[in-house]
Amino acid sequence: MSVRNLDSLFDPASVAVIGASERTGSVGATVWRNLNRGGFRGPLVAVNPKYTVLDGRPCFARVADLPGIPELAVICTPAHTVSGLVAELAARGTRAAVVLSAGLTSEHKQAMLAAARPHVLRILGPNCIGLLAPHVGLNASFAHIDARPGELAFVSQSGALVTAMLDWADAQGIGFSHFVSLGEHADVDFGDMLDYLATDAATRAILLYVESIESPRKFMSAAR
Repeated sequence: MSVRNLDSLFDPASVAVIGASERTGSVGATVWRNLNRGGFRGPLVAVNPKYTVLDGRPCFARVADLPGIPELAVICTPAHTVSGLVAELAARGTRAAVVLSAGLTSEHKQAMLAAARPHVLRILGPNCIGLLAPHVGLNASFAHIDARPGELAFVSQSGALVTAMLDWADAQGIGFSHFVSLGEHADVDFGDMLDYLATDAATRAILLYVESIESPRKFMSAAR
């Protein structure tokens, strides 16, 4: 599928956090805090039936209750809910989703992709830390610190290495154009990221941490 709708993943006009929370230490709370503090300028809404307001912003019980169509959704809910949420978001016109949820079975992942594919909704993850695009103030992740803006793009399969690299780069004063955790790369993979980043004006170099290549021909074509 290559770069189609990846702009909606890395430079969205609006973001919804599905499973946003105020529970200290939870993924939903960390993502919500990161997005609020990262400087994202577009509309930011939360979805969680437990709240009506989070940090002064409206919180809606369901995706169906949202007043508009979020271009990007960040999903922090249990594995069994993901495919249904993707189907609902895709039908409404959402173009991309970051699926932080872990524990998806092969059946869950197939159902998620089947729901996304007819609407060309792009998925980062599942089971990932998320993404950071410092130049647009987007921190759609549950990373413990933000990334400095710079011209290096970092893409990793390993969540542990993402955390370690953020710490090291912050101490060294190194900035990033994009900082991406692929997780299980059910949709967006290394080939897609290379194709996208190769034409990105803010990126001068790309650093990859690769554990496995599922589509070697696609990867080699993008690398060339």
